[in-house]
Amino acid sequence: MKDLGAEYLADREGVQLLGLLSFYLEQEQRFQPREKGLSLIEATPENDNTLCSRLRNAKVEDLRSLTNFFGSCTETFVLAVNILDRFLALMKVKPKHLSCIGVCCFLLAARIVEEECNIPSIHDVIRISQCKCTASDIKRMEKIISEKLHYELEATTALNFLHLYHTIILCHISERKEILSLDKLEAQLKACNCRLVFSKAKPSILALCLLNLEVETLKSVELLEILLLVKKHSKINDTEFFYWRELVSKCLAEYSSPECCKPDLKKLVWIVSRRTAQNLHNSYYSVPELPTIPERGCFDESESEDSCEDMSCGEESLSSSPPSDQECTFFFDFKVAQTLCFPS
Repeated sequence: MKDLGAEYLADREGVQLLGLLSFYLEQEQRFQPREKGLSLIEATPENDNTLCSRLRNAKVEDLRSLTNFFGSCTETFVLAVNILDRFLALMKVKPKHLSCIGVCCFLLAARIVEEECNIPSIHDVIRISQCKCTASDIKRMEKIISEKLHYELEATTALNFLHLYHTIILCHISERKEILSLDKLEAQLKACNCRLVFSKAKPSILALCLLNLEVETLKSVELLEILLLVKKHSKINDTEFFYWRELVSKCLAEYSSPECCKPDLKKLVWIVSRRTAQNLHNSYYSVPELPTIPERGCFDESESEDSCEDMSCGEESLSSSPPSDQECTFFFDFKVAQTLCFPS
């Protein structure tokens, strides 16, 4: 085969990209969860007093819904999962504390990644996540997580590698066009993040496996050659690469199957109290149409009260009981089906 290094690394941009790749490779091990701790979670049987892989995976699914609801980017979700797994692999956590920990990981990641105007407030996240903890609980738990991780929260993740690999490919293909959907690759990465086993994989290998599987579907020799160069530069051995690629392939096949998508086509139904409804931001729920203003320009107080009553639900707290006449139901579409089904 031709010498890929001489052809692809001659330009300055290629050298800079591979330099950044070398930096990521040096950092990835530092921010990976302890494998011993992850294995302990995997081996734990399901019961009420210990944390098992099923509870962890369910919490990551909640994090994905939370990031979608608040419009946070993929980087926030991936970083939140990284912080969560690093903490769980380090500490012995009881299931009853998992909701609070998950919310804290989301908030910590959002403060690092998102613009200040896009960071949700603690109170809003508590209401939407229904984590049943106070703002003081959140702040205390955030401090514990930060201290246990030595305040090293901004990590090198598989998403960093995925973006870098994607840029390297676009930089060196003969026709500079968007032939690989980055949105699709990100959706596939999020699907893998929802399974504890992939937290054991090196971020560089996980990202390369996702790209390799996608490139194989395109049947592009040129792209495969570029990935081979990246694999060689990253010093990834074949045994490790093919092991994880097989697991990733099975995971994606399951997530893209109709059986996996069907349960998630329903919209989530939330019943909230008057107090919660008054404090929620308008963009968080569907606002009913206001009554038509009479042309005479008068304000009818009775009409205003009627319109507000449609948005209120009484002073009762969140419950699983059927809604009464004083309650209202808000429908939230977390786009769960979209996040579990990959773009065609």
